[in-house]
Amino acid sequence: MGISEPIRLVPNRSKIKSLANEYIMDKKPEEAFFLCNLGEILRKHEEWATAMPRVKPFYAVKCNDDEQVIKVLAGLGTGFDCASKGEMAKVIGLGVHESRIIFANPAKQESHIRAAEQMNVSVMTFDNLVELRKIKVFHPTARLLLRIRCDAEKAQCQLGMKFGVLVADAPALLASAHELGLNVVGVSFHVGSGCMDPPVFHRAIASAKWLFSVGFDFGFNMNILDIGGGFPGNQGTDITEIANVVNSSIDELFPEGCGVEIIAEPGRFYVASAFHLLTQIHSLREGTNEEGERSFMYYINDGVYGSFNCVLYDHAVVSPQTLRNQVDGPVESVPCSIWGPTCDGLDQVCARVLLPEMELGEWLLFNDMGAYTLAAAGTFNGFPVSKVDYMITEDSWNLMKGILGYENPTVDNVPVFLKKGVGCNRDAVGWACPTPAQNEINYGHESDGTISETDSLESDYTHSSSPRGMYIDIETEIPNH
Repeated sequence: MGISEPIRLVPNRSKIKSLANEYIMDKKPEEAFFLCNLGEILRKHEEWATAMPRVKPFYAVKCNDDEQVIKVLAGLGTGFDCASKGEMAKVIGLGVHESRIIFANPAKQESHIRAAEQMNVSVMTFDNLVELRKIKVFHPTARLLLRIRCDAEKAQCQLGMKFGVLVADAPALLASAHELGLNVVGVSFHVGSGCMDPPVFHRAIASAKWLFSVGFDFGFNMNILDIGGGFPGNQGTDITEIANVVNSSIDELFPEGCGVEIIAEPGRFYVASAFHLLTQIHSLREGTNEEGERSFMYYINDGVYGSFNCVLYDHAVVSPQTLRNQVDGPVESVPCSIWGPTCDGLDQVCARVLLPEMELGEWLLFNDMGAYTLAAAGTFNGFPVSKVDYMITEDSWNLMKGILGYENPTVDNVPVFLKKGVGCNRDAVGWACPTPAQNEINYGHESDGTISETDSLESDYTHSSSPRGMYIDIETEIPNH
């Protein structure tokens, strides 16, 4: 399961703006593009394993289904939360064993249930009687998780209005599952994407504990608790507060040794901060805004029908930065709005921001663009979906090749050897294709490339101690709004 796309090796502690400027000078791109820092995904995995060591992550593919992201996470040993037969087929096609997948869509099309059965994906969620009847017909041996509703008071995207049975109504559903002869093995919930109400996790876990006892009374072997998603992933956020609530709750209600596996469905946590979008100003208009101020309208080559669909669908607020080098003294900023390339007036990326006066051809950087961006991007008006270029620091590469089993990368058939205390060969380091090792390290892999053939959702995910110098600096600027 090697990575075939070019990966740029960069020195430790590289600056994202410098890397972007270097790429633009070298490649002279004409379309918007992403820079993906694969080392950031490794760092997030380490953060997760440290913060919640008992909770096994099942990455929410819907958040960002980039193949290189899936390959890296698969190599790290995560599971995968899939919402459709297409996502299941994609993950399995990249070498992930079906036992590492949960079909976590409570309202499934019949054809997708049949596909899950054909692909041997056995774990799936339900929240109503009609769904149980469909599963009885099309996948009667499935292992089922009862999805309950427990909404965060504040979340970026609420989900409870669409999915989840009320806790008071859940015992009746368990009774129906028992009458149908189906196999309920646990409880799942999702407090809302981008949760800003950590105590909600305790309420949800306590409700799940009660329903476990109800399930046991019906004779079900309840052994999986799925705490869903909701974990923040942008720069400057962390999961410490949520982790404290989760850890104390599961230690109290589902202590180690109780036979219950705890899993979660993080999405934006893993990928939000790993992707940086670069867009070029291709047109501009100068005028006066409603307040009578001199202002500008900047038109860029990606918009809300493309990568910035997150503004509409994920309630994201994006902040542009220039790629200009810092200069001494204050730089005057002027109010401006930023617009996408299509002919639709809805295609507005930023209604009002303050930026230095920009020129045609300049580039703007948007950080935190890995979650719910590419996955929903389209080609309205014929504009292409922005492509992704991948980068990784030297130390991150050494860690990743140990996990995924790569040899040294090559550039123009010249090997790039990275040794502790020795810098990169600057003439050789570039956009390199890593070469899979002759004898790949088996990290939960079988010899045919599949991962972890077990009946459990158990997965051996890496908890590594990584060098602190391996991560790319973001050079975050505080925008003037």
